[in-house]
Amino acid sequence: MGVSGKTKFLLLFLRISTKWQMSIREEISFIFKNVPLSNKGKRRPCYLSLPTVYLDEWRLFIYKLIATLNRQRQEVKAVALAKIRILNVDLSTGGTNIQELDEKISKRYIGGRGVGTYLLSTILKGDEDPLSPENPLLFATGPLTGTTAPTGGRYMVLCKSPLTGLVACSNSGGQFGSELRRTGFDVICITGRSDSAVYLYVTDGLVEIRGAAHLWGLDTHETTDSLKEEIGSDSVKIACIGPAGEKKVRFACIINDKHRAAGRSGVGAVMGSKNLKAVVVKGSHRPEPHNRDRFMEIVKKRLEILKSNPVTGQGLPSLGTKVLDNIINEHGAYPTRNFQTGVFEHTDEVCGEALVEKGYLKKNRGCYACPIKCARVTSLPTGNKGEGPEYESGWALGAAVGVEDLIAITEANYLCNLLGMDTISCGMTLACAMELYEKGYIKKDELDGGPALRFGSSEALVFYTRQMGVKEGLGKRLAEGSLRLAKSYGASELSMSVKGQELPAYDPRGVQGQGLSYATSNRGGCHVRAYMIAPEVLGIPEKLDPQATEGKAQWVKIFQDLTAVIDSMGMCLFTSFALGAEDYLDILNGFTGHDYTMEEMMECGERIWNLERLLNIRFGLTADMDTLPRRLLHEAMPQGPQKGHTVRLSEMLPEYYKIRGWDNDGIPSSKTLERLDLKTV
Repeated sequence: MGVSGKTKFLLLFLRISTKWQMSIREEISFIFKNVPLSNKGKRRPCYLSLPTVYLDEWRLFIYKLIATLNRQRQEVKAVALAKIRILNVDLSTGGTNIQELDEKISKRYIGGRGVGTYLLSTILKGDEDPLSPENPLLFATGPLTGTTAPTGGRYMVLCKSPLTGLVACSNSGGQFGSELRRTGFDVICITGRSDSAVYLYVTDGLVEIRGAAHLWGLDTHETTDSLKEEIGSDSVKIACIGPAGEKKVRFACIINDKHRAAGRSGVGAVMGSKNLKAVVVKGSHRPEPHNRDRFMEIVKKRLEILKSNPVTGQGLPSLGTKVLDNIINEHGAYPTRNFQTGVFEHTDEVCGEALVEKGYLKKNRGCYACPIKCARVTSLPTGNKGEGPEYESGWALGAAVGVEDLIAITEANYLCNLLGMDTISCGMTLACAMELYEKGYIKKDELDGGPALRFGSSEALVFYTRQMGVKEGLGKRLAEGSLRLAKSYGASELSMSVKGQELPAYDPRGVQGQGLSYATSNRGGCHVRAYMIAPEVLGIPEKLDPQATEGKAQWVKIFQDLTAVIDSMGMCLFTSFALGAEDYLDILNGFTGHDYTMEEMMECGERIWNLERLLNIRFGLTADMDTLPRRLLHEAMPQGPQKGHTVRLSEMLPEYYKIRGWDNDGIPSSKTLERLDLKTV
């Protein structure tokens, strides 16, 4: 909105530092986004003395203006509860607008991951460079984000991935998502590219684009602290990139609340390509359920289930996700030294129990509205402290590279958080590099004096993690990810990745269904699109034979569809260790007031999955990309409980395509598209 002469005059008046005027200034400041900025992106300080005779008149004007603001904010709140509101920001022009999503679309895609994917499908044609201004970056919350639903603090970051060239859809927790929802917006859609470094400040239905040149080059913790000091509030929530995102490392992540990460697929590199250092949010609108009393009854019942479950009530609170180290290693599916085997002989030194016994674990911590509290607050004898490592990070920076030094593993984990890098892709790219070095592909003179890239080297782990994050020396090549690295040496088979994204901490030669899940994942190597470890290893919701292939296609499809629903709702996937589909249906209907049937809710998940597939086809996906690294298909597990096994993908993939309603080329049939209302995509 334009700023009138009287309003500009009021802004100057508000510089008078009486207590009540200071509090009002915070309210009024949201309006003045058109006040001229200095060349450093900061507001010019202006001071003006006013005759005493005018003070009463100005005070009355202020009170009237605040009353108007309050009414507008109430209107924002009412609209936010009725429709999904999207804040569109074009960094190239500085323009912004607010879009309200059609309620039919909202119900078909729920929110979060679903709505974000729908929006991507309306923007991207398919041939866009992921690091170009044309690639949108979306922060998307679900209907349960910011509510009292257990773990209702999740949000998604979506774009076209610079790592895979396919859909990037990365989930994060902490406090940022709930605070974003309280601003009155459900989604922020960022397009274009700023000419200089900027950050967004979003609060109660309004947005400012502010200069961030003074923040460029800072790590994620420094950025967070600097912004809180600059804004003058410790209660704002911040999502930002570190040097890895600025330098467009292909697996750079976005860090919020210092320790939570939208970790995979390179969303941080896309943010850096836009010269966007951070998004800061502060809101005052709590999402209200359709029927508060009914919803609170539903929440209370599910909280009791979560607290009484042995996984969500005991295992995860006590040891975090690192409760899995010994379990997966004893099963024989703990990928070691770049998936050369499935048993790590030093697991006792790096497991969750070791983190406690060595005194590094100080306490657990939870995200917004989380009764599980699986995060690990740690401190090392070196004096460094932070959070983690969790299971995936500890494995990727440990067994995957053959390192048994828990201090070095934790230091590398801290570095990834500070620099803003995905720990899985970081560790697995290093693992690939180590195998390339030991097999003679990478020569010693390419290391530029750095330590030898040998499995088990703590020194190499920490050194090259830092080099990757700042793109120095060999780190420039490592920052491209394992597939591009291996291809550059003519040894692509040494990249343990699917569709260009590095695999996580479960060797599928020991869990057949997980192998199918990896191969068909819409975002490449990923364990949280269908966590088949639950039934195949943990026996949740029932125990399946991990080496059987019959029936696994149906299980994978159900897990993929339900996971899409949970991600779209804005809840944490860990709740599915204790809750079932009926629980999510009650929570979703209880808050929104919708009347989804079980079939309709699961169809939403199926629709989201198929839309992601269609987008990937638009981006160039073909059926031959639904596969696994050659090692996992043709090299039998050399030792341990799964010795002699390979992944029998050919026994499962055709059945999966058939159950999905896809043709032999992995393309959804016309009948499937019509049933899911996707004919026009």
